[in-house]
Parts: sequence; C-alpha cells; structure tokens
Amino acid sequence: MWTVLFLLLFFGLLAVGMPIFLVLGACAGVLYFVSGEGLIGVAQVIVDSLNSSTVMSLPLFVMAAAFMRHGGVAKALVDVSAAWIGGIRGSLGLVTVVACTLFAAICGSSVATALAMGTILMPAMIEKGYPRSFALGVIGASGTIGIVIPPSLALILYGIVTEQSVPRLFLAGILPGLLQAAAFFLWVWYDARRRNFPMEPGLPFAERVRVTVRALPALAVPAIVLVGIYGGIVTVTEAAALAASAALVVSLVFYRGFRWTATLSVIADALRSAGTIMLIVASALAFGHWMTESGVPAKLVTWTLAHNLETWEFLLAINVLLLLLGCFLEVVAALLLVMPILAPVLKPLGVDPVHFSIIFTHNMEIALVHPPVGLNLYVLSTISNAPIGEVIRGILPFLILLVIVLGIITYVPALTMWLPHLVYGN
Repeated sequence: MWTVLFLLLFFGLLAVGMPIFLVLGACAGVLYFVSGEGLIGVAQVIVDSLNSSTVMSLPLFVMAAAFMRHGGVAKALVDVSAAWIGGIRGSLGLVTVVACTLFAAICGSSVATALAMGTILMPAMIEKGYPRSFALGVIGASGTIGIVIPPSLALILYGIVTEQSVPRLFLAGILPGLLQAAAFFLWVWYDARRRNFPMEPGLPFAERVRVTVRALPALAVPAIVLVGIYGGIVTVTEAAALAASAALVVSLVFYRGFRWTATLSVIADALRSAGTIMLIVASALAFGHWMTESGVPAKLVTWTLAHNLETWEFLLAINVLLLLLGCFLEVVAALLLVMPILAPVLKPLGVDPVHFSIIFTHNMEIALVHPPVGLNLYVLSTISNAPIGEVIRGILPFLILLVIVLGIITYVPALTMWLPHLVYGN
C-alpha cells in the first residue's frame, strides 16, 4: 500500500512541475504522517548525514567545474585535442570525444561538459560542413562521460548514500569511462569515413608542442586531484578544495576567461547549483530514513531471495528499471530515490556495491540523452536552436553504443573492479 501511495504522490507532483526537492520532501512528510511514524529524530538524522566531510566536497567540485566552464579551460582542451588529431577524416568529431573526456576528468558533471564543449565545438563543426544532427549527437553523447570519469559528482553522492569509499568509486569509473570514450571514438572515425566528413589539416610538430604546453595548466588540475587522493596526501574533500583553487588560478592567470571582478559572479553561479543539490540530498535523506524504518528494503531482500533470482537476472531487471526511471528523473533524484532501497539487496545477491555504482551511473548516463528528461538533449537544443527531434536523431547511434557498453559493464565486473583491487586489494 505504501508503495502505491508513494508512486501516485511522487509522479503526480512531478507531473504538475514541482521541484524535485519539494517532491521528495512532501512524499516523505505524507508517508511519515500516514504510517504514524514519529518525526522525532528525522531532522537530527538529516543534520548528522549532511555534517560529513564527503558531503562538503560536493559544492567544492561544483565550484571547480564553474571556474573551468567560464575560464577558457574548455578551449585549451579543444585546441590540444585538435593539434594531435588533425589529419584524420572527421577530426572535429574525434576532437569532441577526446576533449569531452579530458574536460569530464576536471569538472565531474555531464551537463557542464556538454554545455562547455557544445558552445565551442557546435559552431565550428557546422561551419566546417558537418551535419548538425551529427554534431549534436557526438557532443551530447560525449558529454555523458562526465558522470563516470572521476571526479564524478554522482559517484560522490553514491558513496554518501551507500557508505562506500569515494576513492574506490573513482577508480572503478576510470576503465568503463575510457571504454565508453573508445566506443564513441571508433564510431565517429567509422561514420566520418563512410559519410566523407571534412578533414582538418595536421599541424607541424613544433606547433603541436606549443599548443600542448599551453594546455598543461588545464591538464594539471585532474592530475593534482588524483595524485593527491591516491598518493595519500589529501582527502577527497581536501582534493575538492584543491581542485577549486587550482581551477580559479588556471582560469584567471593562464587563460583569463573572466576577470577578477567577475569571480564573485562565477562563485554565486556555482553556489546556486551546489545549493540545489544539497536541498535534494536533504529531502532525500528524510525519505531514505522512512524507507529504512518501514522495513521496505528488508522485505525486498526477502522477496528477492525467496524467488531465487540469479545475480544476472537481478541485474537485468534493475537495468530495465533504471532505464525506465531515467525517462522521468534526473540523475541526483534517481540516485537518492533508488539507492536507499537497493543498497541492502546487493551483498545478499553477490553484487559488489562498488561494481554496482558504475552500473548505476552508466544507466544515468543513458538517461541524460534519452527523452523525455534527457538534460543533455535540452542543453544542446538550447545552445544550437535545433528542434529536440533533430537532437534525438543525432544521438540515436550513440544510445545504441551506450546500451552495449552497459551490457559489458554489467556482466564483466573485472572491468570495473580491476583498478580498485589493484590499488586497495580485495
């Protein structure tokens, strides 16, 4: 009964356009009231959960992403990618995949990656004669890499909700993220040859070196973060603060994407985004607390084990469920809604929570580029003035690739777990 009540209320409030943090908060309040469970202690649970060093890393990584997006870093990454990929048919498409992967390793946000790269590369690709639908597709799909390549905001949230080590989750995302980038790269290379796309001229070696040197400050930011975390020098939160500071210095000193006087405006933009995330997290924590106290996760474990589902059957069913939820929910909402229910089920079924983190985030990558929510679709439609139908047509080949990669990630756990086991052991 509670499940039916929650679903009716949840999707009803979403349908009338209520913000997701209010939807989750209202649902939690109604469920507490109807079930007769006391509200005493819920506020303390929320405060205790938010009073975490890991949670503090979220606004700092969001701020680093804002500095990078406004500070000219994206152009430097595009330039260095173009310098080394020139001379190959479909160069700008290939540059898009590589530059999005590099930018994702800095900002941790798929939407920010699509926005920054789309602003630069969309006009360039159209000017060179690429079909607009192709340009929209490759930028939108490549932007999704930001959700799994570390530092990923979604993986930080996953670690908070499921109490998993964030550095382990970051390591788990590296190889799947590179697999996705490689799949996109090969498809763009094949499609460019098949459709005879333009070829950018190659640069002399000396010019390539010059462009690479100019891009070194941008490339240094993710290196500083990862070396600091895995070298045991800083915690994840300290690494986030370091990333924000380095991003600010790089943007102001090396690329001068904005002036000192505009710094407060960029910080305000980042704080608005971070505040939105924190409100959703707080309301979802109240819902998650009710879910735990109500015994729903325990009942789900019992039901699952009673039906003798094999691990592969469970994972297949969950993938289908997540893909359906992705039609209606954005990443943070889906994660905070689903994981309090699923987390207790994983270990009894022999699913490693670290492995499942990448299965989950990859499903959310697909959600970013398929309707009706598909935030990356609407970002690209906005910056290109293209109809949403044209964006969807361009994204379709990449959607197929994303589903294939999802199957590999789901049923080849060694791809995800090899690096965490190598660094931290079993």
